[in-house]
Amino acid sequence: MGISIALEGDARERSALRIAEEQSLIRKAQAGDRFAFEELVRRYDRDVLRLALNLVHRAEDARDIYQESFLRVYRNLHRFRFECAFYTWLYRIVTNAALDHLRRRMSRREDQAPAAEEADGSTRDFFDQQPALSAEANPERNLLGRELGRHIAAAMKRLSARERVVFEMKHYQGMKLRAIGDFLGTSEETVKNSLFRATRKLRASLDGMR
Repeated sequence: MGISIALEGDARERSALRIAEEQSLIRKAQAGDRFAFEELVRRYDRDVLRLALNLVHRAEDARDIYQESFLRVYRNLHRFRFECAFYTWLYRIVTNAALDHLRRRMSRREDQAPAAEEADGSTRDFFDQQPALSAEANPERNLLGRELGRHIAAAMKRLSARERVVFEMKHYQGMKLRAIGDFLGTSEETVKNSLFRATRKLRASLDGMR
């Protein structure tokens, strides 16, 4: 029991030290320290790129969002007031940059939404299968799977940018509604409504495939 308490104490102490160190970096970067800002970028660059890729599913687009996100961070860092965790503030910027990108991309005729994998024949709800289905690609998908993928791509294009981001964060990343709301800077109820609209639109579009 004593060892467990000591370990928990050490973990809390290390966490407090990391937070204090990060806050020090942020304050230095806010004061114009270029090296401090570069260290912040280094700490979060992989997470930002991973989040962008999960949202848009295109490496080239994800890199554009990555660059745009850190440019916004650089321009707005002076507005960060330590009222939330830095990663929450940062990820909100990334998701908003992704939303802007999706709005532009979806307005172009040549836009193609990412195709999801085919259903595996289980009896679970179709959309509840999405995290597992999106985790890996199968180069030998059969004709039915490719057909389903095309229908899903067309259906996803009918969603608004916010509906699409909310749907993908929920079903592709498995995020909780409250966490999505935090990242998007909106309420859990608003996220729930967006998800409901997205699911209803997709079900209507894919009704003939079930």
